[in-house]
Amino acid sequence: MDDAKLGALRQTIGAMLVKRGMPAEFGDDDSLFDSGALDSMSAVNLLMEVESVFGLDLSDPDFDISRIDTFAEITELVKQPA
Repeated sequence: MDDAKLGALRQTIGAMLVKRGMPAEFGDDDSLFDSGALDSMSAVNLLMEVESVFGLDLSDPDFDISRIDTFAEITELVKQPA
């Protein structure tokens, strides 16, 4: 796992939070979407960022968005073999 990529992704999420008037800091297990901190447009942007940075294809229509509700879940997702 590339810690630099995860660090950059954390910063990207922090910037998304700031744009929505929230603090940039968040914990690994803090809810990003179910809590309302980020919206559906942020989810699309986050999915595109994860795909780009980690070379994943998350375009499956059955992809469960709840799999990226926390940074810990995102980390687990990008660790999975392609």
